[in-house]
Amino acid sequence: MEVIEMDENNGLSLVELNPPNPWDSDPRSPEELAFGEVQITYLTHACMDLKLGDKRMVFDPWLIGPAFARGWWLLHEPPSDWLERLCKADLIYISHMHSDHLSYPTLKQLSQRRPDIPIYVGDTERPVFWNLGQSGVRLTNINVVPFGIWQQVDKSLRFMILMDGVHPEMDTCIIVEYKGHKILNTVDCTRPNGGRLPEKVALMMSDFAGGASGFPMTFSGGKFTEEWKAQFIKAERRKLLNYKAQLVKDLQPRIYCPFAGYFVESHPSDKYIKETNTKNDPNQLNNLIRKNSDVVTWTPRPGAVLDLGRMLKDPTDSKGIVEPPEGTKIYKDSWDFGPYLEILNSAVRDEIFCHSSWIKEYFTWAGFKNYNLVVRMIETDEDFSPFPGGYDYLVDFLDLSFPKERPSREHPYEEIHSRVDVIRYVVKNGLLWDDLYIGFQTRLLRDPDIYHHLFWNHFQIKLPLTPPNWKSFLMHCD
Repeated sequence: MEVIEMDENNGLSLVELNPPNPWDSDPRSPEELAFGEVQITYLTHACMDLKLGDKRMVFDPWLIGPAFARGWWLLHEPPSDWLERLCKADLIYISHMHSDHLSYPTLKQLSQRRPDIPIYVGDTERPVFWNLGQSGVRLTNINVVPFGIWQQVDKSLRFMILMDGVHPEMDTCIIVEYKGHKILNTVDCTRPNGGRLPEKVALMMSDFAGGASGFPMTFSGGKFTEEWKAQFIKAERRKLLNYKAQLVKDLQPRIYCPFAGYFVESHPSDKYIKETNTKNDPNQLNNLIRKNSDVVTWTPRPGAVLDLGRMLKDPTDSKGIVEPPEGTKIYKDSWDFGPYLEILNSAVRDEIFCHSSWIKEYFTWAGFKNYNLVVRMIETDEDFSPFPGGYDYLVDFLDLSFPKERPSREHPYEEIHSRVDVIRYVVKNGLLWDDLYIGFQTRLLRDPDIYHHLFWNHFQIKLPLTPPNWKSFLMHCD
């Protein structure tokens, strides 16, 4: 990153805020690894358990419950000892605030055993743990670290968190180095570290699947026919596949592992999304990588263990990757929907929503205005039909008014149909709209078909850090 500063002669000079490749500061030559010294165990989705000498590090633990309200559920069955594994960790890295990486149901179980477990996050503009106070989870050892600086764990182990070039306000990735061997985890970053990444690392892992967006499955009207959606999804997935394969070819890691895409829209009400939101196959990506390069690939299964020392010495070593025992359950076939849906449903009955003035209260709190857009918000049932007794209202963001009819001036218009349990839960708790959008809990129609970046960016990233003051609101209600 460069900034312009005045020099002593009142001239302008470009100053590099951090070196182009911060991992090259204080370089270390790789030492030979003993067999068993560095082991990487895949747990589920984006969660890896790393044994690095006598230290253990865990990435992004999402091991129970849903992500994005009730939209995403785990595809893989994590090993039964997942909680013991988390409790034994010396440090946990959480890449960003999305709930398939920052899972409060998972952290709640962990915190009941080890509230002081050291957790490390990057210094993003939107704090990763911005909602910790509301979550009811007690964690007492969260460490926010600057980007591009080695964090020394012991004499052999260090790590460095890097920001994403496309979403620097929230996404991060990490380089872990043990005895000079680098493990690169780019997680969900669209352009990790602005595209500058270390080459020839020992192990690289990244997302691969796609399908982590409300677009275009939740859209209707105009061009958004089923055929158009299917073609768009197919083209986007192919683009992503080719991009990941090219990135791996360029960076030439010794080993590559596709992860952070093992989720499924398993709730029965999301059958349509599950059937249309097709995702890339990790084996397809790995085949493409092997076709174009000599990189060794690993498609992880829950409980599988990669021994880095063995794999670096001889990638054909049959003990280099130990698969889970035969008969181990790989895919989940049931999910405990009940407790999580009840939490959402309880918001529907909240006293706040007995007073229609909650609408003005909420959108005033949200703070988005002076933008020519009119949105119609419609609360719905499971099937996106209007919820009996639910709210159906207009918001004019030009002056933040709530008209009974669309204004006569020219204006772009968007209709947002939202499942009542999720929208009320989001409103009540002042949560980001990712739960609605990425969680597939909305159906959208827009006229004209324009993406209003400022609007969505505000509600997905820039809402106030403190929730609405509903207590005061209720005190002043009729």
